[in-house]
Amino acid sequence: MRVIWSPLAVDRASEIADYIARDKPSAAEKWIDTIFSKVEQLESSPEIGRILPEIDNSQFRELIYGNYRIIYRIETKQISILTIRHCKQILPTGEIKG
Repeated sequence: MRVIWSPLAVDRASEIADYIARDKPSAAEKWIDTIFSKVEQLESSPEIGRILPEIDNSQFRELIYGNYRIIYRIETKQISILTIRHCKQILPTGEIKG
């Protein structure tokens, strides 16, 4: 399966990396590399993430990396990365149903 990043997910990843880079640019680079590595795993194992607790639908899942949630949807021929959120943030359902 191929993985597609939504514009929102790309923006969130960039914002988070920029924030991390303020203190330590090398940590931001490592964070981005690891996020992409985790997402690559979905190509062969799309169901490795847990079902979103906010939505009882096995199509919507998340991977956890550190303090961040990588929210994605399993579709027929692709996996869509919908957004990335800090674990302490409330997840607006508009970001994932959109």
